Amino acid sequence: MNLGALNSEQMRLIARVLVMHYEEGHSQADIAKELELSTAKVNRLMKQGRELGMVHITIKTPLVRLFDLENAISKRWNLKKCLVLPTVEGSPEITLNEVGKGAANLLLNSIRDGDTIAISGGKTISAIIENMLPEQAYDVTVVPMTGGIQGKHYTDVNHIATSMAERLNGKATLIHAPLHAASKEERDIIMSLQSVSTVMDEAHRAAVAVVGLGAVVGDNATYYEAHPVSEEDRSALYASGVRSELLGHLVKEDGSLSDSDLNSRLVSLSPEKMVKIPVCIGVAVGSDKVEPIIAALNGSYVNALVTDEQTAAAMLEKEKVHA
Repeated sequence: MNLGALNSEQMRLIARVLVMHYEEGHSQADIAKELELSTAKVNRLMKQGRELGMVHITIKTPLVRLFDLENAISKRWNLKKCLVLPTVEGSPEITLNEVGKGAANLLLNSIRDGDTIAISGGKTISAIIENMLPEQAYDVTVVPMTGGIQGKHYTDVNHIATSMAERLNGKATLIHAPLHAASKEERDIIMSLQSVSTVMDEAHRAAVAVVGLGAVVGDNATYYEAHPVSEEDRSALYASGVRSELLGHLVKEDGSLSDSDLNSRLVSLSPEKMVKIPVCIGVAVGSDKVEPIIAALNGSYVNALVTDEQTAAAMLEKEKVHA
């Protein structure tokens, strides 16, 4: 068998099966159940791995270190799924693209005809859409979980929902409301509008959610692009424990929502409602996303994670320091 005839996802699946069987000691039946494959498919993948020379005394694949990180993170935060992609040194853009590919494949493997997919805004969600290569059309609906922010394509949730729906040959539900209201009272009025409440209800009933995890410090703190505050206020929020942004909500290090009144002005599905979505995939990449990811996982807001190797390793190292 020729290595060049296989794509990266096929190679990854073969490697995963081999590691689970030869290094972790799982039976073919257990592997089939865990990976949602037939036993015959697992047997064929193991045969392919042997023909490719991947099985000797040890499994010859650099992906083992990624699987170790996936297992450690899944165990630490009790995740259903964790996918760690290689970090491309010196190229955040290529790393983001690789994470987008992995998240796109995880999403495609998670959806079925008739599903509703709830999405947030963000660069990572745009990267997922750019890397979606479905082999079939899906009868799905894509719906935003937040109001929109005009100005950039990756903050416009209607653009993102429409783009994803077009890739899947599905349909999109659009929202005509801003993410940030001027006051809690204005937010309550907007959320009471039938056109908005209908979108929020549809998102709440989704089968799958895909959400970006935003930073609140550093050059990539997109929360403050959307909702500018002074440097003094930024410092005060960080000092109060805020580490992450999720659906526009400021989240503290322990996973609790900040009591900042900024959270009361959001036209958004609440994180408490999002957690009821059966499959909730968080996607983030880069050193500035280590704290945001940990905060989101501490709050159990997502039950699946896609990130890169360096970020995953830094998360576990930070947890070791705090232990």
